[in-house]
Amino acid sequence: MSLYGLEKNKTIDLRKKHIGPSCKIFFSHDPIKIVKAKGQYMYDEKGQRYLDCINNVAHVGHCHPDVVKAGSEQMGLLNTNTRFLHDNLVLYAQRLQATLPDKLSVCYFVNSGSEANDLALRLAWQYTGNKDIITLENAYHGHVSSLIDISPYKFPQLSDAEQSHFVHVAPSPDVYRGKYRADCPDAATAYADEVKDIIEKVHKKGHKIAAFIAESLQSCGGQVIPPVGYFQQVAEHVRKAGGVFIADEVQVGFGRVGSQFWAFQLQGDDFVPDIVTMGKPIGNGHPMSCVVTTREVAEAFLTSGMEYFNTFGGNPVSCAIGLAVLDVIEKEDLQGNAVRVGQYLTHVLEKQKEKHPLIGDIRGRGLFVGVELVKDRVKLTPATAEAQEVIHKLKEQHVLLSADGPHRNVLKFKPPLCFTTEDADLVVEKIDPILKELEEALGLKTSDSATTENEKRRKLSTDENGHSGFNHSSEGVQEQTKQRKRTKT
Repeated sequence: MSLYGLEKNKTIDLRKKHIGPSCKIFFSHDPIKIVKAKGQYMYDEKGQRYLDCINNVAHVGHCHPDVVKAGSEQMGLLNTNTRFLHDNLVLYAQRLQATLPDKLSVCYFVNSGSEANDLALRLAWQYTGNKDIITLENAYHGHVSSLIDISPYKFPQLSDAEQSHFVHVAPSPDVYRGKYRADCPDAATAYADEVKDIIEKVHKKGHKIAAFIAESLQSCGGQVIPPVGYFQQVAEHVRKAGGVFIADEVQVGFGRVGSQFWAFQLQGDDFVPDIVTMGKPIGNGHPMSCVVTTREVAEAFLTSGMEYFNTFGGNPVSCAIGLAVLDVIEKEDLQGNAVRVGQYLTHVLEKQKEKHPLIGDIRGRGLFVGVELVKDRVKLTPATAEAQEVIHKLKEQHVLLSADGPHRNVLKFKPPLCFTTEDADLVVEKIDPILKELEEALGLKTSDSATTENEKRRKLSTDENGHSGFNHSSEGVQEQTKQRKRTKT
């Protein structure tokens, strides 16, 4: 036994023996054994510290003392299910609702993002009486059976026979690599029209739409920022067809985008989903999640005649922890920190883009940032192997980052919200020589990265689309909303 339990090799052997082989682990060729964590840092069994740039679960920082205290004190007093009255449940629901538009007023507490999204589908099916679901290309909404069907991120692993005929996939609103790019005069409308076309085809087959579901910002799909106005137009098409709009905030909610508490609010004050799902950051690592919807949808769910009950959802300990998380976000101004540090991180990454032809695009909001690596900025050839090499080289230097997207070539920054500008400097300083070495091996030169006409056009719409932008402030978002409203009127 080591100071922190089993020897690492023994832990690996027991994992292989008793844990399902499809349960993957980071850095499988040389996994890290993490034994403790604090703030934005994690520590292995030898005491080596790692900077955590990817853990969007430890939202307010690993093992935050206020969150630990709240959970511990409530656990020592009472934990039971919600068939008994308890103040924590109603006080937390009230506090959570205060962060949302008034229309979203009814909460269902569950235990994971997957469970939240599964329940959201049930609400939509019952409310609309319809069956078909529209999802986005490269989307991921969870691991239960109903969600694998609507998660094209997982589709390559399913046969055609296994894919649901009630699920329809719309193009990802990716203005860098997608069907309509930043040089499109109105990418929001173009992508929304794709959803409208799907609805018309569904109707011709005699089917009807129950819901459109989308991550407010696509995460596994490659840190994709939808163009402003896209959700409004999609919601109009879907509601006209009798369906509802589900916003999945499981990975991007609770102030991560900085300028707003919820990522769907980046689309503007005139957009309100019918159902919002949340998870991961809600409990700072505690298994907790929630579905929030309108009174009308909730009342329709009641008419099914089936009682909804969840043994652990909304228990007193979970709600005490949830309240503590909200307190810390406010007390430590973590939403403001996401704005400030997110701006700074984007800024220093932009300077790297000027140096490194491997960097094709930088996009994000607050502390949700993606760096897409490409071998050719014109052809957008994905630099998949190079992205993996960056990840592994950083791990050797005690920085934890991950890569995702359909081509696994997007470096993802989703750190705890206590991340600092010094942390940003550290990561970027370590990425710089790694990219230089890779570019030398590929024969890429800085001159190869000369700005193309397409990039010039993209820069004109950076604030709206979240690419290469430095305007993450709430004032900037509000001004965009005002401009869009003036354009409408």
